[in-house]
Parts: sequence; structure tokens; C-alpha cells
Amino acid sequence: MGWMERNIIEPGKLPLLLALVSFVLTFVITRGITRLIRAGKGPFRNVSGSGGVHIHHVVPGVILTIIGGFGAVAGGQYGFGSALSAVVFGIGAGLVLDEFALVLHLADVYWTEAGRKSVEMVVLTASLVGLLLIGFSPLGVNDLSDDQEQNRATVIVNIVVNFGFALIALFKGRTRLAVFGVIVPVIALIGAVRLARPGSYWAKRFYRRRPRARAKSSLRAYRHDRRWIGPRRVFQDWIGGAPDPQPARSLEHR
Repeated sequence: MGWMERNIIEPGKLPLLLALVSFVLTFVITRGITRLIRAGKGPFRNVSGSGGVHIHHVVPGVILTIIGGFGAVAGGQYGFGSALSAVVFGIGAGLVLDEFALVLHLADVYWTEAGRKSVEMVVLTASLVGLLLIGFSPLGVNDLSDDQEQNRATVIVNIVVNFGFALIALFKGRTRLAVFGVIVPVIALIGAVRLARPGSYWAKRFYRRRPRARAKSSLRAYRHDRRWIGPRRVFQDWIGGAPDPQPARSLEHR
């Protein structure tokens, strides 16, 4: 309880904790319900509006996110109102990101291969919020000493340098390293110094006349994807359910 008081309540992070917990629980419960609907088990059914239009849960999710977001802005860091707004916001965000792939593709890809993007986004969001909750500050501001924090120039330089590393990692196609690097600068530095992934802006711009660099980049990307694609799929299927098998393509008669 002492840790909770010192690290969560006193710094005003209780709304962030409530938002994270409600976000994760909403995603878990929603995925559980949709998997039951998919299997035809339990009392749950899809919700349809007038005219038989299927209402995706991203719709109430957007409404709850807006209500919770404005409520949090108006309520400040303390009090029952801010706590309630954080819970509402977390529920709404969980519903929205559970169908992130649907919004991205503007199509019902929930149980397809493209629908894995929703699970990736939820895990990424929960991880980043968790890092903020345990004390990490964006762009390495938490790494500064008290004297350095008093020097505005030092703070600005630190932010610009760390943001630059994250931007380079992003241009190199290291999206996850770039995103996490915003919170943990060392990760951004790792992404910035590694070879760019083939097809990234960095590879197209700087490896165009460097065939050895292109070949090395392609080989490393192939080995990395081959090593991790299996465990990543198993993890995603365990969290969000396996996508529907793709129908075999029929041969066209000529």
C-alpha cells in the first residue's frame, strides 16, 4: 500500500492506472464475447440496428472515448470525476482498438489475417501506458538530474536528440523500436543504429547504390521474420483468437 500511495496516488497517476485496467479488461472481455459469438456459444449475439446494419463495438467505443476524454480534461488529476472519466475513457479505448484493423482497412477484417493489427495495437498501447505508469517519461526527460532539469537548454537538447533517434528508427522501418524509443531512449538508439528494413524510406533513399547493404538488410529481415513470426502468431492467437482460414484459390481454366 505504501508503494501505491507513493508512486500512484501522490503523483496523480491513479486515473492513468484506472484507465489502463479498464482498457485491458474491456479488451479481454470483448474478445471473450466475440469468440463465443463466433463459436455460436452462450447468450451473446451480434447487435444490429434498423435495416439489419451490424453495429460494430467501435461505435460505442468512440462515444465513450470522447466522453471520457473531455471528462478527464475537465476533471483534472484528482477526485471522483477524474477517476470515473478515466474508467469511461479506458473502456472506450478498449472497444475502439479492439477493432483498430476494421477502422484501418474500412472493412470487416476482424477474423482475418489483417485483423491481427488490432491485437498488436492493443498490446503496444498497454505496454506504453504501463511504462508511463511505472515512471518513464517521454523522450528521456526522466534521465535528467535535478540540475539538468533546471537548465531549459539541456532539457530541449535531450528531447530533440532522443526524438531524432526515434525518427531515424521510424524511417528505417523499425516501427516498434521507434514507438517504444519515445518512452525509453536507449531503445530508439538501438533502432537508429541498426540496418534499415527493406522497403523502408531509409533503405530506398540510402541503400539504392549500396547493393551489399541492400542484400544484408534483406537477409537480416528474412532471418528475423522467420525466427519470430511463429511465436508472434501463437501469442496473438492466444490473446485474440486465430483468424479464419483463407479459402483455397481455385485454378482458373484458360
